[in-house]
Amino acid sequence: MHCSALEHFNYKVEFSHLLTMDIRLYVKAVGFFLLAVIGIPGNMYILVKFAIIKVTEKKLLPTNSILMVLALMNLLIVFSRIILQFLNAIGVENFLDDSKCKFFVYTYRVSRAMSICTTSLLSCYQCIIIAPQTKIWAYLKQKAMQNVLLITTAVLLVNLILYRTSIMYAIVKKNSTTSPYTLRLVYCDMDYLTYETYIINGAIFASRDFLFVGLMAFASIYIVYVLLCHEKSIKGKRSTDRVPGKSVEYKASRAVIMLVILYVILFGFDNSMWIYTLTLSNVTPDMNDARIVLACSYSALSPIVIIATNPKLQQLLTFLKRKMFFFCYRSAEKEIQVNCIDK
Repeated sequence: MHCSALEHFNYKVEFSHLLTMDIRLYVKAVGFFLLAVIGIPGNMYILVKFAIIKVTEKKLLPTNSILMVLALMNLLIVFSRIILQFLNAIGVENFLDDSKCKFFVYTYRVSRAMSICTTSLLSCYQCIIIAPQTKIWAYLKQKAMQNVLLITTAVLLVNLILYRTSIMYAIVKKNSTTSPYTLRLVYCDMDYLTYETYIINGAIFASRDFLFVGLMAFASIYIVYVLLCHEKSIKGKRSTDRVPGKSVEYKASRAVIMLVILYVILFGFDNSMWIYTLTLSNVTPDMNDARIVLACSYSALSPIVIIATNPKLQQLLTFLKRKMFFFCYRSAEKEIQVNCIDK
């Protein structure tokens, strides 16, 4: 009797554990699926729309060129990390070998680095554009507008070189024993082998992130300062003396500030967890999953901010609103006709 009760208790504990695991995997699958559903069409729309503008109008504003690069990097993040996380959550296992593992880890890390660098570049560029018309700022504005592509290419090359360590340490998950200094990723492990290598790599990339986040935060604070000064000067002028030409620049500045705020919030949570993992000898998959959600959320959510604040991209929203209005109008008209016939 006692043995039967013990077996029943063990069965309940095992069933509860399996149920908890199933719920966790379900939540994980739904979360990454939503990120993919939002991120892929959003970033694709930005890329295609700006490509069409480039072809039809024969030019593209530097700000929009930077946003195009950001959308491309966001898309690569979705495919190299979010899709893999979703496949793992729904039970797809062991479809990567070492070479594919290195490719996906390298692509994700370079794309994530470019995402933060591009956002920082965007905020710094907008800071220069709306700065007062002094000799130094005018020179910087001219150089920035002429060399946006060159600067972006240089940043890409630096990140491609910097993240070669991802190729060195990324291995496909195996049953064999790895060192305690291993990051457990979805289908791959980052085995740094020694504590010194683990800490040095973490410190270098965390410092790089903090540097660029600091740059974008500083640039955004200056943008806010310039906007406040501009609003104060506008209040002191008559409506006929106001300059309407700057409205586009200041709308773009507000859009950049929104992107920076979104990134800084997600970055803060992500790197707080990253610093915490540096104190652990063995990081759990759940901890990595939480960090990956935070790191990938910007790639899925930033297109919403970009589309909502960029006039060149709002034509789709206008078209959808018109279609929705027309559909509602036609439905109401048919309902009125049916009611009249019934009477």
